[in-house]
Amino acid sequence: MTLARMSLLALVASLAACGGTPDLTCDEGSYKSAVRGPRVQAPEDLDQLQPAREMPVPTASPRDSRPEGAPCIDRPPTVIGS
Repeated sequence: MTLARMSLLALVASLAACGGTPDLTCDEGSYKSAVRGPRVQAPEDLDQLQPAREMPVPTASPRDSRPEGAPCIDRPPTVIGS
């Protein structure tokens, strides 16, 4: 009897995990307003930074704006050569 109750409880829990709100939206406001910051400068008493060791950030491909309240994208944008 205990095994049957545990099996029923596991079944109900697994079905409840699939529920929820399917209309999730993303908050992209902070990303859209991001601006490139100033380069890091080493103090004069330290070794200067080597530009060859910087990690360039590629530019994302242009996209049309998504409608307000649209669900999150499932894949990141493609990257245009750096």
